[in-house]
Amino acid sequence: MRLSTVDLQKRLNPDKPKGLHMGLTVLLAWLAGAAFILALAPYGIWPVALVSPAILYALLVPAMTGRRAFLIGQAYGTGLWCVGAFWLYTSIHVYGDTPAWLALIMIALMGLGMGLFHGFLALIFNRVVGKQPLSFAALWILQEWMKTWLFTGFPWLFVGYAFTEQYWLSSLAPVAGVFAVSFVAVLLAASIVELLRRRGGYMIPSIALLIISSTLWLINPQWTKPKGTPDLSVSLIQGNIPQDLKWLTEYQIETLKIYATLTRDEWGRDIVLWPESSIPMFQTEAVGFISEMVAMAKETDTTWVTGIPYKDEAAFDASTDKYPPFYNSVVALGAQAEGLYKKQRLVPFGEYIPFQGVLDILPNLAGSQDIMSYSRGSDQQSPLRVRGHNLGAAICYEVAYPDTTRKNAIGTDFLLTISNDAWFGKSAGPLQHLQMVQMRALENGRWFMRATNTGVTAIIDHKGRIVERAPQFERTVLRGDIQARVGNTPFMRFGQYPMLFIMTLLLILSYLGKRTKTPVRLVK
Repeated sequence: MRLSTVDLQKRLNPDKPKGLHMGLTVLLAWLAGAAFILALAPYGIWPVALVSPAILYALLVPAMTGRRAFLIGQAYGTGLWCVGAFWLYTSIHVYGDTPAWLALIMIALMGLGMGLFHGFLALIFNRVVGKQPLSFAALWILQEWMKTWLFTGFPWLFVGYAFTEQYWLSSLAPVAGVFAVSFVAVLLAASIVELLRRRGGYMIPSIALLIISSTLWLINPQWTKPKGTPDLSVSLIQGNIPQDLKWLTEYQIETLKIYATLTRDEWGRDIVLWPESSIPMFQTEAVGFISEMVAMAKETDTTWVTGIPYKDEAAFDASTDKYPPFYNSVVALGAQAEGLYKKQRLVPFGEYIPFQGVLDILPNLAGSQDIMSYSRGSDQQSPLRVRGHNLGAAICYEVAYPDTTRKNAIGTDFLLTISNDAWFGKSAGPLQHLQMVQMRALENGRWFMRATNTGVTAIIDHKGRIVERAPQFERTVLRGDIQARVGNTPFMRFGQYPMLFIMTLLLILSYLGKRTKTPVRLVK
């Protein structure tokens, strides 16, 4: 017998709701969000990336008030960030000298703040659009995208990263980026819930998209192709400098000695790459050392690429500036080398103080406008020029931004990223960071060199596969070869705009469809 919409809603929402108590619902939502970390590196249990959003969807499907929906979404998001980004505790407490109790409070506040993204997702899903998998997945992607730019952005914990090495799904990344992977995964998760509710028709879009992604995986299209030049021999130097010593003035010379010693047997390779700020002083303070390294590089026909704080004294105007602008940068020196890249995406409170002056109401940040902060590099920088190739760069945290890396990759033959993940110790943070680099390689069809202070130092191919990898927390050198490639993936050509257009269109259609639905009783 066919049920009418009213009859169906009565069954789903009887006069005495049989749903979970609000407290249990919020707890379940929090646990579902917290469990998501198991889907990412280092755990890699990718089915959790389906189960976690599926639970949130199931909790939000019944009719309810906007307040209840918001609290469920907020609880999910808070659990996601408090546990998924708990690696921040190491940098705040261990290296930031913040008391443990205060560090935990700061993590909790961060979780509450970032949880608002899912809180508003749930509210809009409940009040504005139709409750079905397509609208849920579209809202999910829009909140992931907003994390790449709102309040400078914190683009972490995307669902798509859980499928980086699941090529039956991540084959969509070169086509439309990590957001496409996230969309299909969340859509599938919500559709499975509907299947369990005996509404199998919602599975059709998921199945169609999975067929497309699996077909791409099987036919393995080569979006980019080898440049036709010999592979380059590279040596990635991992100094393993303790974070509590790295910036001490009395340890600077020792740091330089460590890197010089590790590199001694690497001269003669095509490229020697040092990590972020491996020279822990401005270029003007290390002239003698740099000259010595450049001379050695030229003598052995080696390109030397290193991270270094760069002070732009030529741009200093004493009448208007308190100090010259300086940048977190990477420079190409030695044989067949040219170029300087200045980091575009800076870490709030780590590399600069946001809202300077406004934050004077906080005692510890009073007078923050007088603190020396890194300057932001232009988003129109030329690639480094290395051994006849264009080399795109990303420094540390900015490789987490899909569109920034995409723009830096255009017109390049291969890519590098340098980092210092010593801030996060033995937590999951550095491994999640590496997983993002794999996704960027896949999106852009380019090989990546990744040199870090403590690891994970790695060479990654154009399919996002780790070719070579050094052990963490060891003073070592990673040797390997990289391939230059040319051509653009669809994602490089069009970026995230097609996905954003489709998501917006889905939400508009869902909104219009909701307006014709019969009102239903709300659960408070």
